[in-house]
Amino acid sequence: MAKRNPSVVLVGRPNVGKSTLFNRITGIRRAIVGPIAGTTRDVIAQQAEWLGVPFELTDTGGMFGASEDPMHELVQQRGRRAIEAADLLVFIVDGREGLLPGDKEIAQAVRAADKPAIIAINKTDDRRARGAMDFYQLGFDPVVEVSAEHGEGVGDLLDAVVHRLRPDASAADIARGRIIEDDSSADADSPSPGSGEVSVSIVGRPNSGKSSLVNRLLREERMIVSEIPGTTRDAVDTLMTWHRRKFRIVDTAGIRRAGRVSRGGQVETLSVMLAKRSIEAADIVVLVVDATAGTTDQDGAIAGEADKAGRGVIIVANKWDLMKDRGPDFVKTYDEDLRRQLKFLDYAPVLHISALTGERAPKLLETIDRVAASRRKRVNTAELNKFVATITAAHPPASPGRRHVRVLYAAQTGVAPPTFVFFTNVATKFHFSYERFLVNQLRDEFGFEGTPIRFHVRTRRRTKARPEHREP
Repeated sequence: MAKRNPSVVLVGRPNVGKSTLFNRITGIRRAIVGPIAGTTRDVIAQQAEWLGVPFELTDTGGMFGASEDPMHELVQQRGRRAIEAADLLVFIVDGREGLLPGDKEIAQAVRAADKPAIIAINKTDDRRARGAMDFYQLGFDPVVEVSAEHGEGVGDLLDAVVHRLRPDASAADIARGRIIEDDSSADADSPSPGSGEVSVSIVGRPNSGKSSLVNRLLREERMIVSEIPGTTRDAVDTLMTWHRRKFRIVDTAGIRRAGRVSRGGQVETLSVMLAKRSIEAADIVVLVVDATAGTTDQDGAIAGEADKAGRGVIIVANKWDLMKDRGPDFVKTYDEDLRRQLKFLDYAPVLHISALTGERAPKLLETIDRVAASRRKRVNTAELNKFVATITAAHPPASPGRRHVRVLYAAQTGVAPPTFVFFTNVATKFHFSYERFLVNQLRDEFGFEGTPIRFHVRTRRRTKARPEHREP
């Protein structure tokens, strides 16, 4: 059985700096930071490491304190579940505000969880900070002063985390970073970030069913699901294993039109920014379309981001359980309309599923696996040139001038996405219709399901013959 990394969970009142500390420790901007209480809703987890000790850091969001957020009860449920699974709790308090009644209530919850805990007093770099003395009365040890925003004291906090996770390690080992995991207890096939993973970004408009689909794939209520638009704010990822394949599934916030996003405020702007960043970082982008609403220009704009970034694309028509009474010819009509709206994604497979009932959801994992393989497929050069010679002889490129254009040879110069270079005697650019013809021929012959193909044309340079050297 695969050994999981220990779980370190951040808890505290709203706006004490949990998300800022989370971003500081993990080194990436995963959690949205803002002055609005309850900005973080989903439980966000990310692998981290300090002095050779790996652990999973979790931000519980605004689970504590009063809130007018209609999602607050669901946020609390997810947070409590994370605390129950934790190996260590980091209780973050605000040194600028001092000890408040809300901190005492959270301290009771931490003690009730019966987990090892560390207090991190944040914002101690501020001259208005009231010091650490008041927080010692909460009865936790150690107490570490930090500035999550500027990074001060974070190393000391992580030293304390490592010491709690590995109490068998000596202080000298911690200081020198000599802590090494016992390989005998680890599973060689244990998933780890970056080791052959396929990153899958689930994107789409609000309320298309992205979080429901993620929960269905993971077979657990990992993401908060609601009919309220904008429920998901952060880009939240989870690692899963399917048939020995490792997929990192990333749920993202719904992406509205740019004008509406700007009117939605800072939180939505940051949410959309993280969603677009997840597209750029993904291997595969799953565009979730609400089948009951049809395909819109905004779906096309989102898909265009994935195509431009060179990512594999799969289109999922969700809520298909609500479309079964539309008659036998509806599927064909629906797909024709979808293809017409997203005509630049003619290479992307279309799946009709229901995240709610699970109908055909397993097909998505199979398709992700195929598309991931297509993105990394490499065609043998000799086979490629034999094929190119055949199709260009039957359908030669148009001549830009008087000279006849000949494709001399071709080569695949990259994968993910597959990239080809065609060397010619004259032209440095083909007409877009001829490029499209070549791309379609490559797909018909070699597959490349679900992935864009990059195309370049180069003129082969002729080297001038050097004059023969003659003796005088």
